[in-house]
Amino acid sequence: MGVGVHPVDMVSAVARLERALANGERGYVTVTGTHGVMEAQTDKDLERIINHSLLTIPDGRSMVWVGWGQGFSGMRQVTGPDLMLQICQISPAKGYTHFLYGGNRGVAEDLARSLQARYPGLKVVGTYTPPYGPLCEQEQASLARQVEEAKPDFFWVGLSTPKQEKFMDEYWGRLNAKLMLGVGAAFDIHSGRIQDCPYWMKFLGLNWLHRLAQDPRRLWRRYLHSHPKFVALALMQQVGRLKKGVNGARDKPLP
Repeated sequence: MGVGVHPVDMVSAVARLERALANGERGYVTVTGTHGVMEAQTDKDLERIINHSLLTIPDGRSMVWVGWGQGFSGMRQVTGPDLMLQICQISPAKGYTHFLYGGNRGVAEDLARSLQARYPGLKVVGTYTPPYGPLCEQEQASLARQVEEAKPDFFWVGLSTPKQEKFMDEYWGRLNAKLMLGVGAAFDIHSGRIQDCPYWMKFLGLNWLHRLAQDPRRLWRRYLHSHPKFVALALMQQVGRLKKGVNGARDKPLP
């Protein structure tokens, strides 16, 4: 499909990020599901961004099923909201710091309060609510000053795909943040704007249905177009692999 996903589970994903911090690595993390994969089929810039990430995490259950079909039996779904909570849970003891970028007005601030109440001692060193469009020069300078002062370990980006991926690609080398992570709806979920999907729906690959029920006007076109095409591409890829009799996986090895 042109997009590579690392065959990780939550434990190995978190371990990889902690190793990056310990080794002084910098980069961005894409949390990729069906929508991101299908957007990348026609957006080659997005395809490049995902394939050059420090870590590309299987956000959707469909990513895991494809990975299993390619022989990665240890691969598990790691959603953006779940990853954020896992990282925040271990942060007070390890001293990791966090910057929250994204959401509508007030969302990042509410998210900071929610996470700090949930994990006492969590260090949120900055928040920023971006405009709807690209940052102007003054906004870029303001953001750069805030991040320079904060020097966060984790810079969380809560925008939609592909906007958050393109933001990280443009800014990860320009802002003094160690790791950028695009986690989309995690901002609205953990600030209480929308409800997270229950585990049984995640297990059955029905995250999209839960999201659609909460925001049908915005999401119905996304799911109508992306999901059927993804299923068709996944089946074609698997049939091609079986005919060749080789492992044609596009998944990335864990770096």
